[in-house]
Amino acid sequence: MSGGIGSRLWPLSREDNPKQFHDLAGNGSMLMSTVRRGLDRTAGASSVYLIGSERHAGRVQEQLSALDLKGGQAIFEPVGRNTAAAVALAAQVTLEQRGDGLCLVMPSDHVIETTAQFWQTVEEGVPAAEIGQVVVFGIRPTAPETGFGYIEVGEGSDGAVRAVRRFVEKPDEATARTYLDAGNFFWNAGIFLFRASVMHEAFQKHRPSIWEGVERALHGRCEEDGAIFLPESLYETLENDSIDYAVMERFDRISLVEAGFRWNDLGSWSALLDVAATDDRGNVVSGDVLAIDCDHCYLRSHGRLVSAVGLKDTAVIATSDAIFVAPVAKSQNVKNVVSELERSGRLEARFTPSPDKVIEAGAHRQRAWQWLFGEALPLWCEKGVDRIHGGFHESLTFAGEPTGADRRMRTMARQTYAFCVASDESWDGPARDLIDHGLSFMKNGRTDRGGWSAVLSPKGEVIDPTEDFYDTAFVLFALAHAHRCGHPDALELGNETFHFLENHLEDTSLRGFLEAPGGKRVRRSNPHMHMLEALLAWHQATGDRTYLRQASRIVDLFRSAFFDTESWTLGEYFDDDWRPAEGEDGQWTEPGHHFEWAWLLIGFADASGQNDLREIARRLYATGTAYGLNRWTGLAYNAVSRRGLPLDRNSRAWPQTEIIKAAIALDHAGGPDMRPEVEERVARLFRWHLDPAPNGMWIDLVGEKGAVATQDVPASIFYHLISALMLYLGSNARSGP
Repeated sequence: MSGGIGSRLWPLSREDNPKQFHDLAGNGSMLMSTVRRGLDRTAGASSVYLIGSERHAGRVQEQLSALDLKGGQAIFEPVGRNTAAAVALAAQVTLEQRGDGLCLVMPSDHVIETTAQFWQTVEEGVPAAEIGQVVVFGIRPTAPETGFGYIEVGEGSDGAVRAVRRFVEKPDEATARTYLDAGNFFWNAGIFLFRASVMHEAFQKHRPSIWEGVERALHGRCEEDGAIFLPESLYETLENDSIDYAVMERFDRISLVEAGFRWNDLGSWSALLDVAATDDRGNVVSGDVLAIDCDHCYLRSHGRLVSAVGLKDTAVIATSDAIFVAPVAKSQNVKNVVSELERSGRLEARFTPSPDKVIEAGAHRQRAWQWLFGEALPLWCEKGVDRIHGGFHESLTFAGEPTGADRRMRTMARQTYAFCVASDESWDGPARDLIDHGLSFMKNGRTDRGGWSAVLSPKGEVIDPTEDFYDTAFVLFALAHAHRCGHPDALELGNETFHFLENHLEDTSLRGFLEAPGGKRVRRSNPHMHMLEALLAWHQATGDRTYLRQASRIVDLFRSAFFDTESWTLGEYFDDDWRPAEGEDGQWTEPGHHFEWAWLLIGFADASGQNDLREIARRLYATGTAYGLNRWTGLAYNAVSRRGLPLDRNSRAWPQTEIIKAAIALDHAGGPDMRPEVEERVARLFRWHLDPAPNGMWIDLVGEKGAVATQDVPASIFYHLISALMLYLGSNARSGP
């Protein structure tokens, strides 16, 4: 079983990188150590199955790819439902694929020494399991440990197998001392041996609903890359309960075998003192650590020098963004730190920075400058401009030829914005002419009441006259930047468009805007985000705080409807009363929009003084990175569910630009040093989207395993690229690297 979020070993282990993926005892990752132990059964070969979180599927499969599971496979749960569901799942897969065989269930994040002694202990329990007992394995306690569950056995049992009297929850210290003195209490190792049909019998007697729910989910499974994936809609309905509570405390045929192996569940930093190599003063030292006159300390560093003098019985763990210090005896209370970080919205609760070392700030500055000013702007001011009919081409082939696609108003506005940015940076190309060129073509789509048509033909004829809110937001965004560049018509066009917005798109309930005039369809947060972006641009261009007051209404809607304070996720689709849409749409979230909102909220906080928005921005970033990144490529998925499961496993270019902007904004907003994260994200943008494309172009869509999944180059993405890379280059970007 490979679940959990690893909060007890924070700051090294976090929700996006739990402890089973770490090498904590010097034997490789705990997950791989457990799988290899399972494959090394001394009494004969056994198949190994792994039950894990779908959120970590890519990472698990990557590690398992080098191993022969001897007929076993990975099984991925879409949501965590504790150990009862996992054990029921193990029993059902065994019955289905192996008949009524013996099943050994064990956690993937325990340290066990040695493999031979482990299997010797397990084999002692086999005869009891064969005749219908559920066998558990107990560790003879060596201290009044309060972090473990206990098992009481009866007196007078014969041989290695002893009858279990009861399971006891984690006790206080005084109670734990009485257990230690009694001599017939054992720590519960969380390892179970049983015949599959016996576990079926136990569930049917004591918790049939869990067994039947797992059965339905298993029946609805799909298989991909040799692994089983269970349907979220069925699995999420299961009861969330442990196997101890659901079955073990009630079943009447349970026996215990005392473990003949060394065991540690690494439930705290103090536990690592028992399994890792120590120096001659009892210290565990890992990483770049200088320890002088220290005794019985756990000192670990990732990415920075830690120096300690005169410490005794102390744990110090340093990562690139956090340091935890506590007496060894109280290190298990790190869970209180994690709870406080969660409460206050700190990134460090869920998010693991990409590198373990500091990367030089601006490491990719020269490449970014060359791509923008030496490749992209020259290409798009030539190949991307329609000199015959006006406007900009909607897309190009990789050979630099226009595809002839119809022209969306949003793309014309975005390209106009891009040349406004180039003008601001004193680019030596024809930026001002191109701004006028873009606006002139866009005017072909003006409607009689001051709106803007959604789609034009390459010749400028209206194809779709819908006055779309999303397009209107981008028109206003482009006009703000054109006004800032001194375009003579931009201010008047902007005022007329705001008048149209107020009269035809504003919701009469004063809760946001309609998707289109008179529209009563599914409503989206995304167009409102871009309207916020436009209003901030107008405030920056004019200094008029009227735009901030309008922006504050969108921020209020974000607080009340778009953002879920429990899951830290951002909804995309809503009904007309701003309740999450039914079905998958209501669960749909986009990591790219988490990052984009984070960037914009910090900008609004800077302008308005609503400083609590910085905390919310950190939460958005933390959730986007914890749940939304593809572990194969490191790129943001296109979409995930509110529970963090991939819904669209491909990666477009634009979310990768928005994570750069958000990381830069968060770095300037206080909190952890985000500069290494910025450099990592810029590197991935070039690695997957820019460098594989012809000069000045981009790969818009990358598949889950990194394959190119697009045939042309959409011009609409240039807006994202130029805004992110200009921000990365900083002020006076044109001055060069």
